[in-house]
Amino acid sequence: MSGTVWATERDADLPVKIGTAGAAARPAKTVFEVFQKAVENHGENPALMFKDTSGGMSADDAPWQTLTWAQYYMETLRFGKSLLSLDFAPHRCVNIIGFNSTEWFIANMGAIAAGGIAAGIYTSNLPEACQYITNHSEAEVVVVENEAQLAKFVKLAATLTSVKAIVMYRGNVPEETECGFPVYTWKQFMELGSKIPDTKIEERIEAQRPGQCCSLIYTSGTTGQPKAVMISHDNMTWTAETLCAPFNWSHAERGVSYLPLSHVAGQLLDMHAPMAVASSVWFAQPDALKGTLVKTLREVRPTTFVGVPRVWEKMYEKMQEIGRSIHGAKAALSAWSKGRGLANARRKEYSGGGGTPWGFKIANALVFSKVKEKLGLDKANLCFTTAAPIAQETLEYFASLNIHIMEVFGQSECTGPMAVSTKEAWKMGSCGRPMLGTESKLEPGTGELCYRGRNIFMGYMHNPEKTAETIDEDGWMHSGDVATFDEDGDPRIEGPSGFVRITGRIKELIITAGGENIPPVLIESEFKAELPCIANCMVIGDKRKFLTILIALRSEKREDENGGSSTVRLVGDSLTACEKIGSTATTIEEAKADTKWTEYINKAMKACNARTTSNAQRVAKWAFLPHDFSVEGGELTETLKLRRGPTSEKYSDIIEGLYA
Repeated sequence: MSGTVWATERDADLPVKIGTAGAAARPAKTVFEVFQKAVENHGENPALMFKDTSGGMSADDAPWQTLTWAQYYMETLRFGKSLLSLDFAPHRCVNIIGFNSTEWFIANMGAIAAGGIAAGIYTSNLPEACQYITNHSEAEVVVVENEAQLAKFVKLAATLTSVKAIVMYRGNVPEETECGFPVYTWKQFMELGSKIPDTKIEERIEAQRPGQCCSLIYTSGTTGQPKAVMISHDNMTWTAETLCAPFNWSHAERGVSYLPLSHVAGQLLDMHAPMAVASSVWFAQPDALKGTLVKTLREVRPTTFVGVPRVWEKMYEKMQEIGRSIHGAKAALSAWSKGRGLANARRKEYSGGGGTPWGFKIANALVFSKVKEKLGLDKANLCFTTAAPIAQETLEYFASLNIHIMEVFGQSECTGPMAVSTKEAWKMGSCGRPMLGTESKLEPGTGELCYRGRNIFMGYMHNPEKTAETIDEDGWMHSGDVATFDEDGDPRIEGPSGFVRITGRIKELIITAGGENIPPVLIESEFKAELPCIANCMVIGDKRKFLTILIALRSEKREDENGGSSTVRLVGDSLTACEKIGSTATTIEEAKADTKWTEYINKAMKACNARTTSNAQRVAKWAFLPHDFSVEGGELTETLKLRRGPTSEKYSDIIEGLYA
């Protein structure tokens, strides 16, 4: 189905509504128009930088290798021609599952070159989830990284009715592999199209329209099966160019690719924004989030770095551990410098007065410059956070080190960004202002944030009902988020244009037994602000007489070196809290049994309750959880959103104990 503002079928060509002035008036372009311009203007410049460890060389020893923009383009055409050799039809799909790599990029762009649609799959997905996406997208080709990912599809091969071939880009295909269709190595597949004339792939590229779908982003829904967000060529190219413009990005930028490419943020920031300015992308190692990311940052020294909140928090915790080992004059210098750094950040915020506080330059020379160098961020002009809320204390900590983390808010349905912070307009704790060329409004009564513009998705594939619920007849996309705008607006933007703050989700409202509507996110944020030792927490109270809260302290699981059972050790602000209250606890179990911790949490709960606007919003009881929330544990989605229903079920015994 399709209309004038949305469509749900893969072959739809949705009209592009071009504005009359400003960013909204940018010409509509296909992805390959942008790609070809990058090749034309910067063909010999580096596009993709990678390390080849296939020969057994370690990532530390392997040299960086380069694909120029011209080489990247030619490899993309080779992939596209190989698809055509399999009779790949226009508007059909290629699934890709694996860690970020040149092959991921080439497969994605090759699918688009062939007139098709690329759809990433999270590497953490189980076989059944992979099966759902492959069948729902009716993928004709599946690209996998290695044997582990291949096994997920081989296991359920008989149910994958649309698949013509699988391509594996790391290692050799096991001889015993049987799945009813060919399984190629990367080299084998790339040779399939050698006899396809260049004119055939060029015809597919020339036939593309800006209003057609080029990418499917499968949402990691907190309930039910994921929805397929249809992103058009214009969605992607317009959003990338509009995002780049305020920062004056150029071909000289360097970025590190490690965020999942199945997520819209990874695709926009790693693929399409660099393409818009012909800058270079450097690939981190697959174990980036297990500790090697900082090594890569030190080597690359990116000019822009995007970290999800957990990445920033891990850095924060590690730096705190180092800080606790410093004493005497060094500790005094560090504390003084951080004070100067935070004061400087407050002045640099919008309406902060500007200027540089006394002593800042000294602190920068003695402390901040060295910290940035150790983190690999000494050349980073911009640091961002996105995909999930970030704690205020994390923002303030990095601000005190002269690392200003700017928030970007959005979702898959708006091709990534809705609100963006810039150097000239940012406030700690806000998501920035609405992106230029878009419109925003708050729904009367509910405060739901709605927006429209050329970044709004086409629709949910094969799901007109959900699409019609999300995009109304006037083209407004209903985000499901409750938000506020402050008074510091931008006159270039229609409608509310101040700094955005997200206060909760409409569907997450708790309705107590007394009929009170409670936004849990506000309460959870209060607890996190009062207690920096909290990594995650969740308010309970739906259909209950009073509210309770589950608390996950900052901790990490550590295996016993002698083969014994693992323990969940306190880290970061949890250890700082131990020092503050005089506790000797080193694990969550010890903290649970320590009356000093009980008194500490009770005191904080009392302080939070004193700031509520009604008695119904007060928390009566709390409980520690045995470990932090995680994707693997089922509490978080792949994009780190809290799955309230499954989390409530998982800890039902603890919850019922609070209400006993």
